[in-house]
Amino acid sequence: MLVRVKVERVTLDTATSRFVVILKDEKQNRWLPIVVGSTEAQAIALQLENIAPPRPLTHDLIRNLLELLDVNVVRVVVNDLRDNTYFALINLQCNGLSKEIDARPSDAIALALRMKAPIYIEEEVMRKAAIAEGATPIEETDDDLAPGDRLEQLNIDLINAVQEERYEEAARIRDEIKKVKSHLREKAT
Repeated sequence: MLVRVKVERVTLDTATSRFVVILKDEKQNRWLPIVVGSTEAQAIALQLENIAPPRPLTHDLIRNLLELLDVNVVRVVVNDLRDNTYFALINLQCNGLSKEIDARPSDAIALALRMKAPIYIEEEVMRKAAIAEGATPIEETDDDLAPGDRLEQLNIDLINAVQEERYEEAARIRDEIKKVKSHLREKAT
């Protein structure tokens, strides 16, 4: 299943000095942070702000070529997450034929914004990596207080990282929460 998202903003993760694109799922109030390079962050930010550079950037050149060749970008899909690396597909249509090409999510997003194409995320990727806005600490009923306390502290740390726009750290904390929950489930069985 695909989840339609919009680019909420491009921001600098102050903890790591890396740029992050925030994709927002408005229906379920989730967001997906994706770390991008500075060039791609600039290309996305300029398009979000409707600022035309004096000379075409690479993504503008691609848009111009696609338009000249009468190729339509149907949609962009962030379709996988492996080893902390996101993958994307650009769906193209030309003369009634559909093609998909592999792309980095940052390039796919920059192109989608220029072509006014919708951006989607595979639900499985959202489940793996999205952070729910307004997340609250999880109530623990397990008798093992140390992991339960750890889980509660991690949830508090996650909320703080999100509020302070430290998205890479938030992703790391999210992964740690999953490990602790898995450990608790294993102990329960």
